[in-house]
Amino acid sequence: MNNSKGKSIILFDGVCNLCNSSVNFIIKHDKKTQFVFTSLQSDVAKEILLQFNIKKLNLDTIVLIDNGKIYEKSTAVLKILKHLNGGYKLLYAFMIFPKFIRDWVYSCIAKNRYKWFGKKDNCMIPTLEIKSRFLEY
Repeated sequence: MNNSKGKSIILFDGVCNLCNSSVNFIIKHDKKTQFVFTSLQSDVAKEILLQFNIKKLNLDTIVLIDNGKIYEKSTAVLKILKHLNGGYKLLYAFMIFPKFIRDWVYSCIAKNRYKWFGKKDNCMIPTLEIKSRFLEY
């Protein structure tokens, strides 16, 4: 996991088409390469979550680990957007809405993500050019 030093870690559902597209979007707009990734299904993710005393996490939850703190759902998404190049950081303004409202919207999308966007049989395999952005032992 040495490629995570000084980076924020994003854990995502590796078989979800929406999640995989989101990871590709983040990579494209993360010009400072401040994020690294691993799927929630991976052993790496399980080990990371154990460090936060989380033994099980739903696959419908995106997780951001930033400066030793863990963020989930809408908070994770908005904190990620805040660090991307372009106007996406303006979406961080949605933090003014109460977390329960933001997470309700997030949960509605997450609950329907396979139906609306589909899913893969296996977790995505990163291309050689982005492989260094993914955590592995």
